[in-house]
This record gives sequence, C-alpha cells and structure tokens, in this order.
Amino acid sequence: MHRLAVVALLILIGVLPAAARKKSPPRPAPSRAEIEKATRLQVFLDRANFTPGRIDGRYNDFTWRALALYRESRGEQPQTPPPQTKANVRPDVSGLDLASVEPVFVPYTVTETDLQSIGQFPGNVAAKAKLKFLPYRDAADAIAEKFHSDIHFLEQLNPGKLKGVKAGDQLTVPNVEPFELASVKDIQPGSETSAQGANEIEYRAETQTPVPGANAGPSRNVTVKIDTKTNMLGVFDGEKLIAAYPVTVGSTHTLSPIGEWKVIRIAKMPSFRYDREMLQHGQRSGNFYMLPPGPRNPVGVMWIALNRKGIGIHGTNDPGSIGRTVSHGCIRLSNWDVVRLATKIKQGDNVSIH
Repeated sequence: MHRLAVVALLILIGVLPAAARKKSPPRPAPSRAEIEKATRLQVFLDRANFTPGRIDGRYNDFTWRALALYRESRGEQPQTPPPQTKANVRPDVSGLDLASVEPVFVPYTVTETDLQSIGQFPGNVAAKAKLKFLPYRDAADAIAEKFHSDIHFLEQLNPGKLKGVKAGDQLTVPNVEPFELASVKDIQPGSETSAQGANEIEYRAETQTPVPGANAGPSRNVTVKIDTKTNMLGVFDGEKLIAAYPVTVGSTHTLSPIGEWKVIRIAKMPSFRYDREMLQHGQRSGNFYMLPPGPRNPVGVMWIALNRKGIGIHGTNDPGSIGRTVSHGCIRLSNWDVVRLATKIKQGDNVSIH
C-alpha cells in the first residue's frame, strides 16, 4: 500500500497521535467590514422575528437556519448552508432589505435602571434560594442580554470598557430592539408572579381556569412547531410561518416529549423548584430548593406551561447555552426570544414537538 494511503488509514482509525496529523492552517480572523456585514444580517433577522440567537458578528449555524426559515416564510428557495458554517462563509443575501439596518451599531448610554438588576449571585443553590431575586451577574451580563449579544462580541465592540461599567458610560451595541427586563410584567397574555414553582403547575383539563381574554377576539389558528433535530422553534399562523427562534431541547436521558401538546398557562417572572433528583432522574424528592424569580433563574423570565406536568417552554439563565447544550426535557429559549414568543401565543394554542 502506498505510504500516504497508509498514513491516511492510520489517521482515520485513530492510531496515529494528534501531533502526527496534518493540521489545517488557522483561519484568518474576519475583517471589521465582514463583521459589520454579518452583524447587519443578524440584526435584520432579529428585527424580522427570525432570530439568529446571540448576535456575534458571524455567519454562524443559527444565522443560516434563521435565514433559511425567513426565506421559506416568503415562499423563496433557501440557500443550502455549507458543510462547515464555522468557516464564516457568507450566505446569499440578495433580495433582503439590509439597507433598512442603518446604522448597524448604535451608541448606548448605560442607565441607573440597567444597574438595578445587578446584584449578588452566589454559586451554590442553597444560597440562591435565600435571595428574593436572581439578578444579572454584572453590568456586562445585563447589557449583553438587553442587546441580544454574545458577551465576548460586546467586549470586542467595546475594548476595555465593560469592567466597572457605571451609569452614564457610553457603549457601542447592535441596533436591535432592546430587551427591557422591567417590561416583562406587562406582557399579555400572562399571569401574575406566583410563589408556586413554574414547573409544579399541573394540567387539569376540567378545572383549568381560563386566562382572562384568552378566547376573546377573532378565531385563531396559531401553532408552535419545535424541530428537535435543528433546534429551531417556528410559530405558524395557519400555514404561514411568522417567526422562528433557536432553542435547546432535552438530552437522550431526559427527552423533550415528542407529540402534540397545548399551552395551558403563561407565567411571568416565575419561581423554580430545584430538585436534583427530578432533574437528573425524573424522580421527585423531598430535597429541593425554591429559587426566586429573576433573569438568572434557571427558567429565565417566562414559563409557558404545556399540558404535561413539569414540561414547558421557558427562558434561560445562560443565553450562551441555547442550541449548544441540552435541557432536562423542556424547551429553552433566550429571555428576549421567549418574551416575544409569549406575545404571539395564548392559552389553548397547539404545540407540536417532533
């Protein structure tokens, strides 16, 4: 056998050590112009409610998926993504009104309100349960979520400015509609903050109290479809796709429940019953902690309960985990996306998980 063929075979079956394998040359960092172009597309999709996840100035997997679904919603043929979108290959953006995103970046002056949602954030669950509110870890954490951004990207846009941020400081941020934590309480439909853990809500078809106004107005045909293979959630009005968001689904150990379900309740700023046995093995125990509401509660700022106890569509305390890690059976979105989703659905709407 030819020597090169032997080497290739040994590498394929893992006999040769990594040091003996031919290394690909490092990819050059994208230029400022390329970062701006990628961010422009991400902001465009975010504004259109076909969100690319955290804005990071790259043509990442979720940017490609969001763009494909946006084109599909317009009856267009989506472009097939390359095998490795990590190469930052630019997708076809013809026909998109990207000029509407101008400027791509805007100045933002930090306010006292931004800093009010920052506070003590202990590392262990028992200490968290003693708090009245689970806040952002620091100002950078809060501002990154407010502008739907990857925190490292925000640091790249503001070198040396994110440490010790104070009211009055001016930062450069992507030109998206800001996520306002204080406005979550005004989201409709919804329910008031409850001391009961969001994941303790039970489904009782005969006794479920309707949400006021849930059935008012013209008849609806809104459905939510969750694709566990692509980690994307789509909102449909009849047959028309009107929004799409990246999600995290359950692991092979704690699968998200495949099938047809219904929304039974939408809880704002929920508490969460943290039971390690339940989360890891599906067995409820008496050893648990009730975690208070806040943006860094494990289920974020919104819990959309389904008619299966303990399973819901909810926010997150870690935006960087969306689509990249697994949940304990629930469907997890970024806080800014779950709030937008909550404005589009109501009690009784159908949810399909497949």
